[in-house]
This record gives sequence, C-alpha cells and structure tokens, in this order.
Amino acid sequence: MTSFTRALQSELAHLWKNPWDLAMISWVPLLAVWLVWAIFSQAIPTHLPIAVLDLDHSSASRQLTRMLDATPGLSVIAEVTDPAAAQTLLRRAKVIAVVEIPDDWMKSIKQGQSRPVHALYNAQFANASGLVTRDIRTVVATFSAGVEITARNKRGESILAAQVNMEPLRAGLISLYNTALNYEQFLTVNLVPALLHIFAMTAAVWTVGRELRDGTAGHWMVATQVNSFRQMCAALCAKLLPGIVVLGLIGSGFFIFLLLFRGWQPTGSLAIGIAALWLMLILYSVLGALLVGLLRSLRIGLSAVGFITAPAFAFAGVAFPVMGMPALAQLWANILPFSHYIHLQTRLWQQAAPVLTILPTLFFMLLASSIILVVATFVTRKAFLQADCWGKR
Repeated sequence: MTSFTRALQSELAHLWKNPWDLAMISWVPLLAVWLVWAIFSQAIPTHLPIAVLDLDHSSASRQLTRMLDATPGLSVIAEVTDPAAAQTLLRRAKVIAVVEIPDDWMKSIKQGQSRPVHALYNAQFANASGLVTRDIRTVVATFSAGVEITARNKRGESILAAQVNMEPLRAGLISLYNTALNYEQFLTVNLVPALLHIFAMTAAVWTVGRELRDGTAGHWMVATQVNSFRQMCAALCAKLLPGIVVLGLIGSGFFIFLLLFRGWQPTGSLAIGIAALWLMLILYSVLGALLVGLLRSLRIGLSAVGFITAPAFAFAGVAFPVMGMPALAQLWANILPFSHYIHLQTRLWQQAAPVLTILPTLFFMLLASSIILVVATFVTRKAFLQADCWGKR
C-alpha cells in the first residue's frame, strides 16, 4: 500500500473510533446548514410587528391604520393612545416601529396643511427597521397621493391630470439581481459556504494538530511509512481528504436542494460554482495544516482559525460593502480567500458573469492551494520529526 492509502485508512479508523471527531465533519455542519436554511426559509420577511399611536381618532387615521395592516410586510399588532405605552413596546422589542398619527391630523388635511406622520423605529435591528420604514413610507406616500388626487379632482382636474401633476418627474428604479429580495436565495447561498469553510479549516487543524498534542506524530509516520517529502505530501492529503469530501458533499447537496426543491435558478453554471466551493474547501484545509505546522500547537492553531475564519463573512462585502471599509479592512478583505470565492459565486450565480471572467479566480485558488500544500507538507513533516514538539497542547 502507498502512504496515501495507509494514511487514509488510519484517518477513517480514527473517525470510526471517535464519534465526536466524526461529528465535526458530518452531522454538526449538516445541522448548522439546516439551521441557517430554517432561519431564512421564509425567503421574504412579512408581517413585521408595528404599533400605531393614534392621537387623532378620525376616519382618516383609521383608514391609514388599515392600509398599514394590509401591507404584506407589516402587521399592526397594537393600537395605543398613550405615548408611554408605545415607548414600552419599542423598548421591550415587541414591535419594530411605532407610527404616530398626531391629533387634529384629519382637520389639517382638510385645510390643505402639511402634517407629518412620524415613525419611531428601533434602529438596533437594522435590517428589520429598514424593511419596516420602507413599507411605512410607501403606505403614507400612497395615502397622501390619494388625498391630493381627490382634492385636485374636486377642484375640477381629471384623475389622469391630477396623477400627472402630482408626480411630473419619476425615478425609474430597476433591480437587476434578486428582484424579489429573496433572503433564502441571497443569504443562505452565501452563509452556507461561510460556515463550511470554518468547519473545513477547523477540521484540518484538529486532524493534524491532535497528532502533535497526543504525541502520536512519530507513530503515525511509521504506520503510514512516510520517508520522503513526496510520501508526506500524499499522506497529508489523505489525512485531510475525509473532511474535504464530507463538507463538499454537504455544500453541493444544499445547492442542489435549493435548485430542485426551492425554485432557485442560478444564472450561471451550477457545476462550476460547486467546483469553486470544493476548491475553497481544499484551500482552507491545506491552510489549516500549514497553521499547525508553523505554530506546532493545536490550541494556538484553533485560535488562529477563529481569527481568520470567524469574521471572514463580515469582510466579504455581502453585508457591508468593501468599498465603504477603511483601507486596512479592505486590505484584510482582499487577503482572505473567502472574499474572492464569495465574489466569484455572486458574479456567477446571481449576475450571470461569463465563465471566462471568473477563470482567473479559480486559477488563483488552485495555485494558492498547491503552493500552500507544498509549504504545509514541509513544515508539518519538520514538526512531526521533532520529538520536542510532541505532547504540546
């Protein structure tokens, strides 16, 4: 048998005897992926809770309240008359926003005076408050337009002329990608690879680092008959292979699930996107092996994994644009391989980018994986041959 085969058999035997090590690359990431999907499976947020503070108690205020409640994105769960009660609902996070209709509001409207409707919202929930305030603006603008058109019609203008005069200039906003604001197809497609790359690097550090921690590095090299650099490279690949394969299958299965059962229609090649995912998992796995070889400590290696992978999604430009970050943050974002992968995935699956435009990124990931594997083999072999590195936590 080759060193690759012996190392693979040794790793599979260890996983079989240690169910928690197996769990780290099997049902735990699978559960994490399911939880992420379950959170965003609603796809489009609806019925976000708001309250109405009606100080006018008029037919117009009741009509506005009904329009707010009829909006799919909003749900009026409370109608209060006391500002203190509205403030309590906001502070207890029972509602995202409170719409305040001032007193004598209907009277001001009939007199042709401007009387604003205030929306008090909890900005701590940035995404939810953004959705709520957008819908409130739309409803109030619709109500206001209806009042103005009715008034103009009573003054002799036709309905069509009143509509034109109400808005002589109009901005034409055209959404090119994710037109339905589908969070399932936007966030989960990005969050799942973010989770999997954390598991991949953690599993690689644990797989290699436990040999140093347990002092079994020398025994492993004898058992796998590693005598040369080439054999060490093959054995290291075999050691990392189970984690890469299982996590790659979980990620691929999730994307296929979205395609077949959730109506997801990627604009680019699904096969190339899945291949990029596997390359990303390989890259982070060999990077994890390199960390252990350099640090020669499982504990410090796991800490480094957290430092590199945990904030990677925040620097990827999905939630916060990279162009709006400070220069140092942009530099760190460009260093992280995950940023390049997620940019590739977005262009391929959501922006219909031609395959030729993403080939350089695929080549970079493949080249980086090869270089890191060579360096990781060198430093890991050196650490495994030095007995004074064994037994360190």
